[in-house]
Amino acid sequence: MQNYKRHIEEHLLPEFEDKALAGILRTDVDLWEKKEKALYAASSVKTWRSTLHLIFEDAIDEGLITSNPAARRRGRGKRAGRSRDRGPEKVVTDALGILLTAERTALLSGRDDEFVAVVLKACTGMRWGEIVGLETAFVRPGAVRVEWQLYELDTGELVRCPPKDDSYRTIDSMDWLSVLVANHIARTKPKPCPCHGKTYVFRGQGAARTGGHQGAKLVDVARRASVSTGTVSNVLNHPERVTEATREKVEQAIADLGFVRGGVVPEHAAHWRRNGFATWLFTPAVSGWYPKKAPQEPRPVPLLGEPWPGVPARGRGASERADACWLPIAKGLTPHGLRHTHRTMMEDLGTEKVLMDERMGHIDGSVSARYAHVTPGMRKRLMLGLTEQWETALDARLAMSATSPVRVLSDLLRARGVSRVPVKS
Repeated sequence: MQNYKRHIEEHLLPEFEDKALAGILRTDVDLWEKKEKALYAASSVKTWRSTLHLIFEDAIDEGLITSNPAARRRGRGKRAGRSRDRGPEKVVTDALGILLTAERTALLSGRDDEFVAVVLKACTGMRWGEIVGLETAFVRPGAVRVEWQLYELDTGELVRCPPKDDSYRTIDSMDWLSVLVANHIARTKPKPCPCHGKTYVFRGQGAARTGGHQGAKLVDVARRASVSTGTVSNVLNHPERVTEATREKVEQAIADLGFVRGGVVPEHAAHWRRNGFATWLFTPAVSGWYPKKAPQEPRPVPLLGEPWPGVPARGRGASERADACWLPIAKGLTPHGLRHTHRTMMEDLGTEKVLMDERMGHIDGSVSARYAHVTPGMRKRLMLGLTEQWETALDARLAMSATSPVRVLSDLLRARGVSRVPVKS
């Protein structure tokens, strides 16, 4: 309803509000569409014309007009030229791209939460609102139940409502993914949010990402020095408790990052904001660049190259202190593109359409779909296939570097490395 309201108020009323319904001609609609296409994407204009068509259809039902001036004349003339109205193909990635994107997103956020969220979204095909609105009560061994979403209004309010098109569903989860999410919940110990009174798997960031202008945090120093946050705290408060070599390493990391002791640590916001997550975490992760934000132009994410794949430099003079930057993983990939990615990964595995539709929350109204049913064998094959893709990605990442500044990924790499060691007889 919010989208309908915006389409009508911003694009239809300025052109048609002063005209009588019976006085609006097909040529008026075509002229309006031509003007809009000169300013906006063809896909957006198509949506607005569909809304206008719906309004006129209601007017016909009410007996106010006899024909629909927004109706298109179909099946006439040549078919050539339709490609001009096609939007760009959606960018997707593969299992390794998912893993690398999740790692970078966690590095940018300064915590492991975003790693888990990106992997969960890409490996289940859940919608953004379903991830943000995932309550701990619906995370189960071997499955995630989609019962609710948090829908963000233009006002910024997050409304708890049913999933899109009432697509309630249970999504099978691979064993390793269930463990990843369960360990995340055990580690973060989420509490009920103040806005809805529900306990959610994921929490938002304390402050908006501003392209590296926030100061370095304790966790950044720990990642740079390849030590725990407790060790950094000891260097700052009880230097006698650590070895001289460790102290020098931590002090060097503090100098490299420009860490200022005593900085204010904001409380975590209850939930992510779609735009903030995409702009300051996800897009820089996949492209390696921060977006334009006045007065600054687009710029590479400034990095300190060690430990690999680099720790984002923050605070004043971050660009001057940086000695590395990221290459793109999948430039143009969006959070929603992870949903396309999941569908593509299932297609690559030869998954049956009925099972793909079930996971994605889609309804196929065809006659053939009425006679198609999901079997345990289908589910098992998909779980095995997705697990094989994930393990292949872990092996590829392990070949790049045996560890990661992101603790949860480092643990996964260590476990994978151990599992690959041949047992001597």
